[in-house]
Order: sequence, then C-alpha cells, then structure tokens
Amino acid sequence: MSSSILVTGGAGFIGSHLCQKLLDRGDGVICLDSFTDDYDPAIKHRNIEPCLQGDGFELIVGDIRDQKLLAQIARTRNIDAVIHLAAKAGVRQSIRQPSIYADVNLNGTANLLEMARDNSIDHFIFASSSSVYGERTETPFRESDPVDHPVSPYAATKKAGELLCHSFHHLHDMSISCLRFFTVYGPRQRPEMAIHLFTSLIDQGKPVPMYGDGSAERDFTYVDDIVDGVVAALARCNGYNIFNLGNHQSIRLDHLIEEIFRCCDKPISIDTLPMQAGDVSRTFACIEKARRELGFNPGVSIREGLARFYAWYSTQEKTEHQLSTGG
Repeated sequence: MSSSILVTGGAGFIGSHLCQKLLDRGDGVICLDSFTDDYDPAIKHRNIEPCLQGDGFELIVGDIRDQKLLAQIARTRNIDAVIHLAAKAGVRQSIRQPSIYADVNLNGTANLLEMARDNSIDHFIFASSSSVYGERTETPFRESDPVDHPVSPYAATKKAGELLCHSFHHLHDMSISCLRFFTVYGPRQRPEMAIHLFTSLIDQGKPVPMYGDGSAERDFTYVDDIVDGVVAALARCNGYNIFNLGNHQSIRLDHLIEEIFRCCDKPISIDTLPMQAGDVSRTFACIEKARRELGFNPGVSIREGLARFYAWYSTQEKTEHQLSTGG
C-alpha cells in the first residue's frame, strides 16, 4: 500500500533524490522547501523539476518555522510520515551565523514534531549528522558513543534535534529514527561542498584549497546509498532509534583530491592553507547497527562515486553553457 509522505527540504541535494525514489515506488510525496538563497534557488528548482512531471507529487514553497503553514498542510492532507531533511547546513557558516542556525534547525524541528504530534503522524525521520561526534580519535564512530562535545553550532543543533526527537518519543510514544549522515556526495551536490567545489576549480584550471596537511579523513557516502538507507529506516520506524548512514570507509583529504584530479584528467595543483575552525580530523562510520536492523548495505565506492559525479557534472555544465548561450 502506498503512503503519503511529507519531505522537508525536498528540493535540495539529498531531498530531490529521495522524492524521486519515493515517487518511483508509488508513494505520494509532499515536498516542502523554502528555496532560500544560501545558494542559487534555480539549482533547487532544477533539482525538483523531474518530480513535477509525475503523478503523486506536490510542491509547497514554505518555511518550517511557519507554524500556521505546517498546521494547514497537516489539516488538509493525509500524511502518513514525515522525513525531515530541511536545515541550515554547513559547519563554517554556522560559526558566523549561530543564531539563524538555532532558529531554523531547532525551532523548525520542534514545529514539525508538534505538527506530527497534533495530527497523529506516528512515523518521523530526522536527518542528523556525523558532525555530532565532534573531534574523536577512536574509530569507527558508533551510535552508542558519547556525543556531548560538538565543535560547531551546526553540530550542536543536530545533537539538540536528536534530543528533541527523543523527548517527543518519550512523551507521546511517537516512532522516530534519527539518521546520522556521513559526508554525502553525488549528483546535485551543493556547489560549495568539497567534491563539487574542487571539481569546479579543477575544471577552471585553478588550484584546489587543501586545509591542513591533507591527513584529515572523511567517510564519503554516495547519495544513492544514503537514500536507500532513509527509505529502509522509514519502513522500519518503530520506537526511538539512531542510525549511522555512512560508507564505512574513510579517505584522506589529499588522496581524495588526487582522485578528483584523476577523474578530471588534469595535472595536480593544490593551495595548502591552515586548518579551519569547526573542522574535525576524521569521520568514520560504524554501520553494524544499520546493517543489522535496516539491511543497509552501501555499494558505491569512492572511485565509482567520483566517476558518477564527474559524469553528471560534465553533462550539467555543458547543458548550462548551452542554455546561457542559446546553443
């Protein structure tokens, strides 16, 4: 039986892939997105355009901080589940604008939880982040590890969001799963994110900025694997749970940059810079719990994922150039 699912942030990078996946399997999708100007809103409109062509999809432009809008959406539609992806994203920007991150990521999440409670929507998925683990030396990161020392306001809002979710589960018996995403990449990735930014700079013949000595490690996870994990978590949303969704493989920053240069078939040019505040030295997901309870099994290696991203990037850039020149 198909479901009607509210996806917040559904026009974004991960959200647009998720909306398409849900539509393809026959679900009704209500996409709520504010199309903010954190980056060009035209990118989000392009992301979601394929979904607009099919049946069972509704796009609502609005803000998760708008309680009246949320109440109206829930009152006039039969919603079976909420997948909450909308957030102010990015560690470095959160250091510059902590209050807006708290407003969107905390108040917005509280509003959605209230909406779900008030309308008996019992399945709620919250997109958390590997950033909640802070600076750690022991790997891999496990859901049972203490996460009481976030090193950026963004990470703090994600940890606080998990706590809000737990309180609503405890008080109102809502089934909620918090998913800690580990450095998601792939087609439609935001332009300021590392892999997209590095690829664009290399394509322009510019050096790639490398913060620190290149030894920092990240568990990069391809977007299709993340979406599969979200869908699996929705199907098994029962009680309160936290799951890591990662690739269970880390790659050094300098090695990642070398792989991207290889994909672009360009000579390596790097601009070494000091480490930035809020960055952590490594992320590395333990996914035993997600494998056991969700059947989560990421299958895209970093080399294959980078090749897929570059193929999309090359096609996308060519299309944009043709549109801008009328060719």
